Amino acid sequence: MDALPVRLVPVLQAKFPQHGFFVKDPNEEWDVPEKLIVIDTVKGISEVKEFHGLNSFANAPRVSMHDFDALTQLRLLQKIGKLKEVTIIGVPQEIKEGEALEAVVVLLEKVA
Repeated sequence: MDALPVRLVPVLQAKFPQHGFFVKDPNEEWDVPEKLIVIDTVKGISEVKEFHGLNSFANAPRVSMHDFDALTQLRLLQKIGKLKEVTIIGVPQEIKEGEALEAVVVLLEKVA
């Protein structure tokens, strides 16, 4: 349900060889640049959308470390000063892969 952005990585890397694309697990330590573009599944949107910053997102319930998600990791990195600027390219849960790829490419050409 949320693996589509991961499936787009090889195609995006071929289209944008000047940029590095990395698949990260929220439960691992992240070494990130001060400016980051994240492509991730976003619940509740109907089309690929660009978000500037993290304030547009509500926290998911966290009961255990298993619930530690990418948003939590990004907010932690921001709080400790490792992440200065973040742009999220949100991919809806229910979208066709080709449609998502086309829209993500358009946004990456604009923001990267």
